[in-house]
Amino acid sequence: MRKVGRVLALITVSGAMAAMATSAAATPGSGVSAKLLAQGTTAKPIRVNTHGKTDVVVRQITIQPGGTTGWHYHDGRLVAVVVSGTLTHVDQSCTRRKYTARQSFLEPDGRRHVHVGSNRGRVPVVLMVTYINPEGKPLAVDAPAPACAKS
Repeated sequence: MRKVGRVLALITVSGAMAAMATSAAATPGSGVSAKLLAQGTTAKPIRVNTHGKTDVVVRQITIQPGGTTGWHYHDGRLVAVVVSGTLTHVDQSCTRRKYTARQSFLEPDGRRHVHVGSNRGRVPVVLMVTYINPEGKPLAVDAPAPACAKS
């Protein structure tokens, strides 16, 4: 029992020393402000790898009730957060997913990942989207609907 008490004391002292070292090394900020625009949680981990120069673009996208993005794909990856409304997302295999406020998702890159987003609700869908795109490439490329969507 005495050994456990010593270990706990050592852990407590080590933690306190680490906290003091961290705060002593910190520098105070000045003249900085931030506004949270969107926050969401993905269902799966996000991994993004790039090769070469990369454009990072952030856009707010609004889809009115009854609106659609049209079928398209992205040359780069994107991370989207649904701020409000419900987005209906259909992928190249015609798998349908719904994303609601405070959910986020990753769009894979490449022409094999054709998809469409639509608003089947009564309020606008608002998305905050961060594009991680090869330098100079368009943010989206129009594409024909896959065979499963035409039947």
